[in-house]
Amino acid sequence: MTTVWALQRGANIVADGVRFSVWAPHVSEVHVQLARTDGKTETHQLEAHGGVFDGIVAEAEAGTDYWYRLNGRQDRPDPVSRFQPAGVRGPSRVVDPSVFRWTDHDWKGLALADMIIYELHVGTFSGAGTFAGAIEHLHELKALGVTAIELMPVAQFPGARNWGYDGVLPYAVQNTYGGPDGLRKLVDAAHNVGLGVVLDVVYNHIGPEGNHLCEFGPYFTERYKTPWGAAMNFDGRESDEVRRYFVDNALHWLAEYHIDSLRLDAADNLLDVSPQHILEELSSAVHIEGSALGRRMTLVAEADGNDPRYVRPTVAGGYGLDAQWVDDFHHAARATLVGETTSYFSDYHGVASIAKSLKDRYVFDGQFSPYRRRKRGRSARDVPADHFVVCVQNHDQVGNRATGDRLSAVVTFEEQKLAAALLLLSPYVPLIFMGQEYGETNPFQYFVSHEDRDLCELVRSGRRKEFEAFGWGDEIPDPESEETFLRSKLDRSKLSDPHHGAIYDLYKDLIGLRKTETALRPAAPKVHVEHDEGEGWIALMLSPRSGTELLAVFNFARKESCVPTSVSDRGSAWKPVLSTSDRKYGGGGDCFRNAATSGHIILGSHSAELYRQEDAL
Repeated sequence: MTTVWALQRGANIVADGVRFSVWAPHVSEVHVQLARTDGKTETHQLEAHGGVFDGIVAEAEAGTDYWYRLNGRQDRPDPVSRFQPAGVRGPSRVVDPSVFRWTDHDWKGLALADMIIYELHVGTFSGAGTFAGAIEHLHELKALGVTAIELMPVAQFPGARNWGYDGVLPYAVQNTYGGPDGLRKLVDAAHNVGLGVVLDVVYNHIGPEGNHLCEFGPYFTERYKTPWGAAMNFDGRESDEVRRYFVDNALHWLAEYHIDSLRLDAADNLLDVSPQHILEELSSAVHIEGSALGRRMTLVAEADGNDPRYVRPTVAGGYGLDAQWVDDFHHAARATLVGETTSYFSDYHGVASIAKSLKDRYVFDGQFSPYRRRKRGRSARDVPADHFVVCVQNHDQVGNRATGDRLSAVVTFEEQKLAAALLLLSPYVPLIFMGQEYGETNPFQYFVSHEDRDLCELVRSGRRKEFEAFGWGDEIPDPESEETFLRSKLDRSKLSDPHHGAIYDLYKDLIGLRKTETALRPAAPKVHVEHDEGEGWIALMLSPRSGTELLAVFNFARKESCVPTSVSDRGSAWKPVLSTSDRKYGGGGDCFRNAATSGHIILGSHSAELYRQEDAL
């Protein structure tokens, strides 16, 4: 497999040993301190070349542990360390990525339009909490029908329990999950059962504990701030190497680990006024590498501003990313289902907001936001639907609640099924959060395992302050407690319960329909939406360029609704396809009334139905 790119910084195997290369303009000399198996160390000085120190050490090999000694005093891990076997405070280890024997040679990647994403946290997805533990459940995910797994960040973080957004060594794979080869085995296994792999990466900040980047060079800037600390220096003095650090990081995940797609955490906090924004540079590099490798590689942005610039092509003034998360869809659905009105949920008002999201990508595309007290967003109606990822649950929207309560803990059984239908019959790329497919009720709570006690207390107080706007009190679980972590693990035994099994069957059938119905492929259909706020219903008609039209109807009211089928201007009859009220899905069986031939459908409370067009006789 040929590539236009190979990692140059860090520790790399060469014919006569290991080449070490580190950018460190803040220091005058750098030595490599090798940790020998007999407990002794040996030191080798690197040569300075304009802020970069490098050299070949014949005595080093794959498996050698090492430090960089800065100015003869501090021993620090390599900023480009591939593996930290003893964690963020230990030495780095030389890794040879070429020795892994891949078996996914026929895998060419996935188009976003083909993605049905399953987001998971490695530590809580299985009992073992490792990559190997996740592999054991891949066939279950394949049977469910999802087409890609999305891993929350796996870059090295402090301790053994963390969401991953406190990572401090972006190239190193978390030691407690299984390290570099553990991740490779997971990706290889996923590809061999037909699942793509999306990896969540954090380029907007570096976690606090074990972070020594500032001792090497100007990785950070004081010109900007992020909610999590110092911003990265993407546009200041000596920023070229900082940009290279993150572009290389993206490419190394794709080339050395066969990752298919990267989800860029809080991309709107990649603050940069350079002529070429760092996101545009990332996009260009990733797509060039994908072409060289003959694999489809994509970038997905998480961004809060409802700005289609992230996914517009560079020739149209955009950043050229492939997709972005859309929180509006989730917020509108939750506000309607739960009646939540605190904080940003106060901006969303019933089925009108859901209908707007289904039709226009965003709920706010230039309108005034009362919560933010300013206009928000910009129109994206011209951008294809497969550029937008939507959900009714994800790690943020569950875990960043005071007690990590899932949607299943606050809505009824019928409302859970309604939410499933809304997500999987939408015209966008759907994302399912682990356990959602069977109505998991265990919470997903925020957890960390810092060694720094002062930092632990800052995390606790920060969580309390964060939730003041929601009116949540002191019931917030202790992030440092192991019990908080253990409560967040999935309990798959619930699948034996009829209600949980019915939810699973519904998800599986809805996912199956997305694969067989052309109208349910993102970007394929023309979308027409009607709604009645007073009656609580939404009608969504999906008209593909070729193939059969579908009509999805949703009732968010506590009473029956009468939904007209006049959304179609054709003389068509509608054949029933699926109802969340079907006995198969634990419903009462009172469904498909009037069979959509009389010009209207009587829809039960908190239910959804799908119909397929038939030519009128």
